[in-house]
Amino acid sequence: MPAMNDEEIPRNILLTTVDAVYNWGRRGSTWPVMFGLACCAIEMIAAACARYDIARFGMELFRPSPRQADLLIVNGTITQKMAPQVLRIYNQMAEPKYVIAMGSCAISGGMFTSYAVLQGIDEIIPVDVYIPGCPPRPEALVYGFMKLHEKIMKQSIKTVPWFAKEPAVRPAPQPQPASE
Repeated sequence: MPAMNDEEIPRNILLTTVDAVYNWGRRGSTWPVMFGLACCAIEMIAAACARYDIARFGMELFRPSPRQADLLIVNGTITQKMAPQVLRIYNQMAEPKYVIAMGSCAISGGMFTSYAVLQGIDEIIPVDVYIPGCPPRPEALVYGFMKLHEKIMKQSIKTVPWFAKEPAVRPAPQPQPASE
């Protein structure tokens, strides 16, 4: 192998941190779960079309299963009857997982100050990015994606809760008594 001269060294060596490479990979492959509640879902679908093209962010694959997704976009009115199902979808997602609250109904219940409507999704699950509007335009959702990407790039492997230094130890299975 020929030796590199002093001019080739800066072109062939890259210095970075593990956090930067890890976060860059996660940022470029954030997949939303296929989920919509009300009129804001139409704007989310429009953001995935050719005009706004969220494929440039690596988010074009709306996953049909929460186990394959790491982004939940809560869009629309969350009724008390629907809240347990939204929570179930959130709990089925693997870590790291993120939540975007899209629209005034998802953020604060919107114009529905009723006992039957949840007054903000942050009452049951943590929210990373809020996108106000009724309904917010696809440009606002794209801006929300960029804000989520900024948040992802600022995280460190040392401090995120899903990357523990020591793996959780499962308790040893207890022998079952023989049935008589």
